[in-house]
This record gives sequence, C-alpha cells and structure tokens, in this order.
Amino acid sequence: MSDFEDDLPDGLEDVEEIESFDEIKDDPREFVNEADIAVAAWHEDGRWTLAELSDPYDIAQIITRLKSQQTNGGSIALIAIDEEFFILIRVLGSQISLFLSDATAALDYPVAEELLEIADLPIPEDDDEAGPTGHLEILADLGMSGMEISALCDDEELFPDEQLEAIASRLGFGEEFAELLDL
Repeated sequence: MSDFEDDLPDGLEDVEEIESFDEIKDDPREFVNEADIAVAAWHEDGRWTLAELSDPYDIAQIITRLKSQQTNGGSIALIAIDEEFFILIRVLGSQISLFLSDATAALDYPVAEELLEIADLPIPEDDDEAGPTGHLEILADLGMSGMEISALCDDEELFPDEQLEAIASRLGFGEEFAELLDL
C-alpha cells in the first residue's frame, strides 16, 4: 500500500491495489442511468411479446435487433432517456420509422443526435423550441394517431417512462410493459 495508508477511513485498509487501468473491466450497462428504458415489442400469434434491450444509447444495434424480430406488424422499440425525452423506432419490413419526442434533446444527448442523423432530420439550433420530430404517425396503423403521440409529448406532467407506459397501454401491452420494467 501507499504511504498514506494510515489516512484511509476505517474499513478501507484491506482494499486491493489495482496495478493499472488496463485491469479495470467496465461493463457499459453499468453506466446507463437507471431511469433509462429500452424495450422491444412485437405482435405475434395474437399477442404482444416484449424484451428489454441492453443498451438504450445504441440506435443502430436497436434497429438490428428489431429487424430480427420481424412479424406481420413489425417490431417497435420504446426508449426513454434520462427522464428528458423518449424515442420510438419501428421496423416494418424494409421500412424503418423514427420518432423523437423533443428534437432539442439532440443538443445535449448523442443518442438523440444519432437518431436525427439516421432519420436525415436537421439538428436543431440552440434557440429552437422543444418539440417532437420524425415520423409522427409511426403507430397510426396500430391504433395510435400522431395527434395522440403529440399530446403525450406536450404533457409536461408526465415523465418519458410514463409517456411510454401510456403508449404501451394504448397499443395493448401496458400491463406487460409495466411488469417487465417493475413500474
């Protein structure tokens, strides 16, 4: 141990010394905010199936995962980031639809910026007002209109996880969504 071992708080004298930073093995999921949510949902054989996605920040990986869960109704990712905004991604055949509840999130969050780049949508300016962007009618054929999604985005009383729970309920898998995430 080092020369200042005597200065350590009680109970920390037995901590092993790490030889170098190379010995530290980080799991990226350890750094995901516990408020972040990423769930895939697909409709098959008359019922919804849900699975938690491991990395809410990797849009390309999420799209790949959704492509692997192709069914007649396609597959959907519901993502909430840092209690600030939510993302919807839908893969239906070869079509990929993307929605972001607040375009200005791209100014502070690389995942939101990546989504806008993939969707070929403009990155907002610093003085732009918050608002949704992307394919507003992303869930219209499943029974949730763009007006309903827009109204959820405008509801300042709801956190993104609550907005996603409302979407899941409207689509018919609210109980499964809440159970999967222990909401």
